[in-house]
Amino acid sequence: MIKLYKNKLFIVIVIICATISLSCKRDYVVDFTPTTNFDALWTILDERYCYFDEKNIDWNGVKSIYYDKVQEVNTILDMFNLFAQMLDTLQDGHVNLYAPFDVSRCSGWYDNYPENFNEDIIYSTYLGKDYKISGGLHYKLLKDNIGYIRYSSFSSGISSSGLWYINELFKYSDGIIIDVRNNGGGYLSYSEQFAACFFGIKTLTGYIRHKTGVGHNDFSQYQPTYTNPNDAFINWATKKVVVLCNRQSYSATNDFINRVKHAPKVTVIGSTTGGGGGMPLSNELPCGWMVRFSAVPMYDIDKNTTEFGIEPDIEVNLDSAAVSNGIDNIIEYAIEYLKIKIH
Repeated sequence: MIKLYKNKLFIVIVIICATISLSCKRDYVVDFTPTTNFDALWTILDERYCYFDEKNIDWNGVKSIYYDKVQEVNTILDMFNLFAQMLDTLQDGHVNLYAPFDVSRCSGWYDNYPENFNEDIIYSTYLGKDYKISGGLHYKLLKDNIGYIRYSSFSSGISSSGLWYINELFKYSDGIIIDVRNNGGGYLSYSEQFAACFFGIKTLTGYIRHKTGVGHNDFSQYQPTYTNPNDAFINWATKKVVVLCNRQSYSATNDFINRVKHAPKVTVIGSTTGGGGGMPLSNELPCGWMVRFSAVPMYDIDKNTTEFGIEPDIEVNLDSAAVSNGIDNIIEYAIEYLKIKIH
């Protein structure tokens, strides 16, 4: 009887505690007040964005320009467009505003540069219809015994087994072309793993810093980053390699180029990359929208920012006359370069 009483008492206590807990729970309030969201957005960037000084941006001045315009906002769409305009002053492909109905984006970092890429020619003239696929890699043995790999996104994975089969096809090739033009990035882990394939020893390939406070210059000391062949899926350290890049080689691809420029057998050909040297983070606004921004700056081995892009070892631009004849003269240059380097 006493045991039954204790069980009932326990159940009553649990019910009372649950009721109290539910009654004290505060519902998440979505606030679409324009000034509230403007202040939140501006402050998030002010305290956490990492490239104000490198880009010579007066963020307080930006606030003074756009704050008055907030008073003119009448609709949710007006608010989104105004915030997107403000973010565009950063000219950063890693800065985006995400709403259920749209995503803001910046294209200024590549708009005024030669495209230096024609995907139709890649697949009609070079890869053809009989190319092979391994994860995110499209590959084929081209003329003159040169291997060609098209890697269009570091969001697409690579695998040790896939690279093993590619290596079997390219085993007796006279060189390999890695084409990462118009590769907008993806996962840094894939960039690091793929770059490691071209190194024989652990090599310093850059630096990184982290925010330590809310001030624009509150950063940690430079921390070295290495590219280590122990992380590689395959050993191509002794293979002659050309990597092709252009202005739309961005973010994780920018990191890949920054790494492979220090591989002993790799030559980078094409045009300056698009940058994207800051690792992005995200924050939520009171209205529920998300803002993404560059928060963790990365540098080359001389501690120069990689945000503005990385120059190739040899600059070659796509020729319009070649394109009209279905030829990619950048690939042709790479083939001839490898033949000369080999022989």
